Amino acid sequence: MTAKPADRWAVGEAYEPYIGRWSRFVARDFLAWLAPAPGATWLDVGCGTGALTEEILRTTEPSHVRAIDPSPAFLGFARDNIRDRRAEFVVGDARSIPQSAASIDVVVSGLAINFVPQPHIAVAEMARVARPGSVVAAYVWDYAERMQLIRHFWDAAIALDPRASELDEARRFPICQPAALETLFRDAQLRDVESVAIEVPTRFRDFDDYWTPFLGAQGPAPGYAMSLGDERRVTLRERLRETLPIAADGTIELVARAWAVRGARA
Repeated sequence: MTAKPADRWAVGEAYEPYIGRWSRFVARDFLAWLAPAPGATWLDVGCGTGALTEEILRTTEPSHVRAIDPSPAFLGFARDNIRDRRAEFVVGDARSIPQSAASIDVVVSGLAINFVPQPHIAVAEMARVARPGSVVAAYVWDYAERMQLIRHFWDAAIALDPRASELDEARRFPICQPAALETLFRDAQLRDVESVAIEVPTRFRDFDDYWTPFLGAQGPAPGYAMSLGDERRVTLRERLRETLPIAADGTIELVARAWAVRGARA
């Protein structure tokens, strides 16, 4: 039997080569889309290893960034790698944000709200802590289509084991589409809601550069890979080797698409 989803977020060093290295490019384009004024206070909800927090500090001239995440290990990784006095890292649940109401200028979340068991509560909390008129925004991967490094993995896994579809993020997270995200934000009483696609290239040096991060067990797809016995994992690896678009020089050129959504606090 295929196990029920049990996503693991504990080892920042394993998450970074899997998703962190690509999410940093998305964070850059996401912030350019928001075009925030300098000097703002920020809240990063579900900050993980700190990709979005780091980009906020680097590009937006914030006065302060408070970053929360339920994983102490990921927060420790972020804290160790982001040495900026404007940043504060706090253990916290997106469904009960440890922040007073109407106290933050810009509230954001990167690649996290789909993993919250009740995302509508998380977005309502994000709206609660935002100042009137301020921006609330988020982005998530397009698991169903153009987050290709993960899409190729699940297509191969499901071809070998149809029960793996229960773990596929495209099935688990139907909110990761623009219409669903916009509805989520409007239901939180945010106004002027809009969404946009953000695409970044993901270039792998060779097949090992693509495959090895799946052995880190951080997140649904790597967790599934490491739940397999050695023989089945090798079979999955070779299925991917056969189906990925590997160029003559061994490189693999894919695209990672995220959907971003924003609204304004009434």
